[in-house]
Amino acid sequence: MKNKLIFKTITNVRILWAMTALALLTSISCDNSTAQQENKKKGKIESTKPKKDDDVIAPDFSLADLEGNTITLEQMKGKVVLLNFWGTWCGPCRKEIPDFINLMKKHNQDGLEIVGITLTSGPPENIKAFSDKWGINYKLLTDIKGNETQTVTALYGQATGKRITGIPTTFIIDREGVIRKRYVGPRSESIFYNDLKEYL
Repeated sequence: MKNKLIFKTITNVRILWAMTALALLTSISCDNSTAQQENKKKGKIESTKPKKDDDVIAPDFSLADLEGNTITLEQMKGKVVLLNFWGTWCGPCRKEIPDFINLMKKHNQDGLEIVGITLTSGPPENIKAFSDKWGINYKLLTDIKGNETQTVTALYGQATGKRITGIPTTFIIDREGVIRKRYVGPRSESIFYNDLKEYL
């Protein structure tokens, strides 16, 4: 009789623990769902694409924009970044500029950020004059003091295991900072958009 009573008490305690755990799990998942709905209202979209072991995180960098402000990749976290290594003197790079301008006009409000890392193209004033002439509507970055753009170029080569030996070379970086695509050579607006759209 005493053993039955002890067994019944233990069973009741286990049921109580199980019910408490279930209630706790339910409240946590409801809170998570509410948080996701709040994020959607605020325009923050959580990525549904799972990270894989072989995902390459885009290296952060500090470069100067054409006004001399320091810009980092970290500042663009939460946006889809089309990172383009290019030069004003490069014919194939120039070919892409109208496509980038169109992509920026159409998809900037969806979270697209286009960033041109400008290689060996002279001082910021020269790059600015070029940018104004072409009507470039996206961020152009250059060296802060000396040759930081070359350092960033080497960094992206190391991160992806493929040196950047020619330009234009362009990367799609998703909202969580994962490199999703690499292009060597110029591409059209439609090709870029086809690969970008799942991340926007």
